[in-house]
Amino acid sequence: MSNGTDHSASSAIRHFLDLRDLDSATLRDIIDVGRAVKAMQDNRRVPMHPDHPLAGRSMGLMLSKPSTRTRLSFEVGMRQLGGDVSVLSPTDMQIGRGESLADTARVLSRFLDVLVVRTGETAMVDELVRWSSIPVVNGLTPDSHPVQILADIMTYEEHRGPVAGSHWAWIGDGNNVAVSLIEGAVRFGFSLTLATPESMKPRQEVLDWAASEGGRIRLVHDPVEAVRDASCVVTDTWTSMSDSESAARLETLRPYQVNTALMQKAAPNALFMHCLPAHIGEEVTEDVFESSASVVFDEAENRLHAQKGLLLWVLGGTNWRDFGKPARP
Repeated sequence: MSNGTDHSASSAIRHFLDLRDLDSATLRDIIDVGRAVKAMQDNRRVPMHPDHPLAGRSMGLMLSKPSTRTRLSFEVGMRQLGGDVSVLSPTDMQIGRGESLADTARVLSRFLDVLVVRTGETAMVDELVRWSSIPVVNGLTPDSHPVQILADIMTYEEHRGPVAGSHWAWIGDGNNVAVSLIEGAVRFGFSLTLATPESMKPRQEVLDWAASEGGRIRLVHDPVEAVRDASCVVTDTWTSMSDSESAARLETLRPYQVNTALMQKAAPNALFMHCLPAHIGEEVTEDVFESSASVVFDEAENRLHAQKGLLLWVLGGTNWRDFGKPARP
């Protein structure tokens, strides 16, 4: 991933590991193709692509962490594009009995066209990338969650228009989602202020990268300062899957709850986002979560459509953008 690992040997393969690895134009096209495929749906319940452009392609979903939205968005999205899916649990594979990741990657590359990985170990993704001859997609690691941000950008633009030039606020732990949001802000041209406890700041190398790219990223400790003039307020659970819940941790984050009083300090008509699952009464109050400002379920649905755009980029070849156009009569 982009934490210093060299992937030059596999540079011809379209891995999707972190937002910073792709240029702004490609990321924009991924979202736009996803939106175009979404618009092909016959109704809200049957979002299909009539040409089934990924027919004959196979995707593996390697999930070593619980998953609802990531599993369903990739599984349903791949099938609606015409492809096939195999869900792989490390405990059910030979790596659970000691087979190396190198051997696993080389075997999977003979069966699959793309591998999506959700793991509690970033090093696992790095090793799979090193040995795979197929694209590897980061479905979540402790360091980043880039597929989530594609859906967030899509959702914002559906409700508020172009994201470039807008101002967002992140409230809470500077976790993997916050890291990818920083990268998204840089690549999509919006400003971002993060309010985190001093002990939970995002990784310094991410902040340094954003500064080197000219990103408009600010780090503060006061949530009120962060949300001032923000058109989108984003948070996440206080205890991610890679964290240990403790009374001390929850107490440190308690001043970072998104509640009605805090939302009233944001710009008029500010949106509220959360990648889910939410712990109501901790990082967000029920009145905000259920308010008209909340677009969390549009955000969840758009995981499906953004992932379709991503899969078409990964597997669609040089003409992948054409798959976002209506079928020929």
